[in-house]
Amino acid sequence: MVLLYLTGLAALGLFAGIAWYLAPLKPNVIALQLAFTPKSFGEVVHFWSAEQLLRFRTHLLVDYALLSSYGAFGYLLASRTRVFDPLPSALRHWATWALPIAAGFDAAENALHWWLTEVPRFGLRGVYLLAASCASVKWLLLLAYGATLVFALARKERWT
Repeated sequence: MVLLYLTGLAALGLFAGIAWYLAPLKPNVIALQLAFTPKSFGEVVHFWSAEQLLRFRTHLLVDYALLSSYGAFGYLLASRTRVFDPLPSALRHWATWALPIAAGFDAAENALHWWLTEVPRFGLRGVYLLAASCASVKWLLLLAYGATLVFALARKERWT
């Protein structure tokens, strides 16, 4: 149970710190994450100053700690507690792996964004598509996990 609390607090603290650190970036990081083409990616990156681009690149290293924390937290919450017990077994199994899988997509997205922001690589359309697809899948998994958690908690009220 201690590990659950530690990973949850770490994820929350890292998320808050990263959000604060990246707040000055306009357009925001989500715009970059969902840039599916070299043109849309370039429109975000070229709006940032060199210092802002460095700020973005620097956060990627800390983001690996965040994704490790939220991936572990999601796994532990689903596998070591009874939070998801009111749900059918397939949903419980899905909840166990949703955040670790999201973290894997997040790690791939980070690696691609690190590489894509190093130097212009506008001729590689597929890489931009892949990076934005990884980000999209990550966000969908995070939202679906949140919805599953809310559903489990609502069912638990009726279950107990």
